[in-house]
Amino acid sequence: MSSVPSSLQTTRSPSADPMVRKIFSGIAAGIMIAIGGSVFLSCDTKWVGAILFSVALLTICYQGYALFTGKIGFIPEKHDKEAVSVLLLGLLGNFIATVVLGLTLRYAVPNIGTAAEAACAARMEQALPQTLIRAIFCGILMYTAVSIYRDHKTITGILFCIPVFILSGFEHSIADMFYFAAAGMISGHVILFILIVLIGNAIGGMLFPILLPKKGN
Repeated sequence: MSSVPSSLQTTRSPSADPMVRKIFSGIAAGIMIAIGGSVFLSCDTKWVGAILFSVALLTICYQGYALFTGKIGFIPEKHDKEAVSVLLLGLLGNFIATVVLGLTLRYAVPNIGTAAEAACAARMEQALPQTLIRAIFCGILMYTAVSIYRDHKTITGILFCIPVFILSGFEHSIADMFYFAAAGMISGHVILFILIVLIGNAIGGMLFPILLPKKGN
């Protein structure tokens, strides 16, 4: 017979709860985006920072973490309760991680905060339709990167699509959450900006799957 008391045998760690695990998966993805954003803001040469940002999506794809911009494009293919739950709870985790780490790194590495302030000030000058269009194109590239990884087991899409969206000035909602937190900026305009980018990323991410659904779907 087991020597472990029955009361302990039924005890579950918080991370064993499916809902908590989904949030934690989103937090893990948000941490990686914050790291990618940090290295981009720290590089004097933009193209170097854009390439190094790829470490975020590489890790997320290999580890299977829940990143909103990596999941939204597959909702047209699979939109059951579980897929939507992973998407939304993952987004909550993305938000928690990027905001907390943005504020933390603003304090710990002041140069990141200074660079984020300049980047976010430029974003605030965009008209909202411009922001939406930039976000749509980012969503297209994010879906392309992840779908190539999933379908062909290659990181080529990640290594090219991530620098392309960054150097093109396209908007990534989760990265922007980190940038605004690192810049110490919060306002109604910032919240609206992030919502527009989320919508644009969703539109872009789902565009190809809707127009060209895969066989069998």
